[in-house]
Amino acid sequence: MIEKVVIANRGEIALRIQRACRMLGIKTVALHSEADREAKYVRLADESVCIGPARAADSYLNIPAVISAAEVTDAQAIHPGYGFLAENADFAERVENSGFIFIGPRPETIRLMGDKISAIRTMKKAGISCVPGSEGPLDENDSETLKLAARIGYPVLIKATAGGGGKGMRVVRTEAALLNSVVVTRSEAQAAFGNGTVYMEKYLDNPRHVEFQILADKHGNAVHLGERDCSVQRRHQKVVEESPAPGIPEKLRNKIGERCAEACRRIGYEGAGTFEFLYQDGEFYFIEMNTRVQVEHPVTEMVTGVDIVKEQIMIASGEALSFRQKEINLRGHAMECRINAEDPRSFIPSPGRITQYHPPGGPGIRVDSHIYNNYTIPPYYDSMIAKVIAYGETREMAMARMRIALSEMVVDGVKTNIPLHQEIMNDAAFIAGGVNIHFLEKKLSTP
Repeated sequence: MIEKVVIANRGEIALRIQRACRMLGIKTVALHSEADREAKYVRLADESVCIGPARAADSYLNIPAVISAAEVTDAQAIHPGYGFLAENADFAERVENSGFIFIGPRPETIRLMGDKISAIRTMKKAGISCVPGSEGPLDENDSETLKLAARIGYPVLIKATAGGGGKGMRVVRTEAALLNSVVVTRSEAQAAFGNGTVYMEKYLDNPRHVEFQILADKHGNAVHLGERDCSVQRRHQKVVEESPAPGIPEKLRNKIGERCAEACRRIGYEGAGTFEFLYQDGEFYFIEMNTRVQVEHPVTEMVTGVDIVKEQIMIASGEALSFRQKEINLRGHAMECRINAEDPRSFIPSPGRITQYHPPGGPGIRVDSHIYNNYTIPPYYDSMIAKVIAYGETREMAMARMRIALSEMVVDGVKTNIPLHQEIMNDAAFIAGGVNIHFLEKKLSTP
């Protein structure tokens, strides 16, 4: 078993990883920027190392600084969490070349699944349906691009192969707008990801966003832990997630989940991963894979009883999965609300000092958060400050508990999006279940 882990991240996920390590008796090294010196996870870690100034490029994205911290603390492994360097294949490779264990997939696997075109080709070989599209990158031949779009049928979506987080995508509804959209998306992709390659796929009008969680070890074993519905989004950023997805037949869930697990076995995947799909008219269409732990992993943990972060660490240590697919049963229902320090209507970030903090409690309530009374939220990073998770025997019970939790939660001194979550939990369409990815945008645009 690994004896000491460097946590190459911040915020709630740094604390979450730390707790999993403590469960396993593993010592932790908290890396932090100058802005995060007073963070809870820094205080609770066995050791801490400041790796640079507040700016992420000078600290959390500084690969030499991260690896140097592992060297000076005699750690064996590095956990990247999510965001920052989590899906950076070059980072994973440098970690391994420096003699440390990267808690995640192998670098070549990250590269394979990080490029959306190669990921789609891999999924097709595993028998998983994909959105109709260009089958490869768009070239400079404008006439062929126009023919392709006409064949697929408008509207189409131009996507960066290296994109993520809702960036590098543009919907095109008419032939007149196509070529300019391709040029603009290429330019944006080059600026954001250092890779201007784009491809085209059919734009589905009313899909849901449903993803499957998998775990795979170094011994060829792979299982799925059911699905999550992440359709409540704003600008492609998830706001509310739940598991299981409302209205998905169990037979279909098992079929798609097993195909995801088989795909992992085929490519020799190791660790935790998520297959993301668009779901429309009873059909699943693969769009991409995330080769890391997801922000929304707690809802899956609540309905399966599996500690996903703990499993990540054990897999990286060389352990085989301690359970098989037949032992995974989804029980009850769980929901997660991402609590951000931002204006609930304008969504402008609201950093600053928290003058009073009171987390909710009660049966079935879990709060993953790194904040505390008098904690100062820095202005340099993502605005998420907490995740409230509610579990119940039924979806209705989970929603009822979430409403109570949101009414109890106090975060004074800054603005938060708690009022928005309360609106969502009382929305008739959301209560009915199965809203599509346009639900929240339409709700926000209604006076």
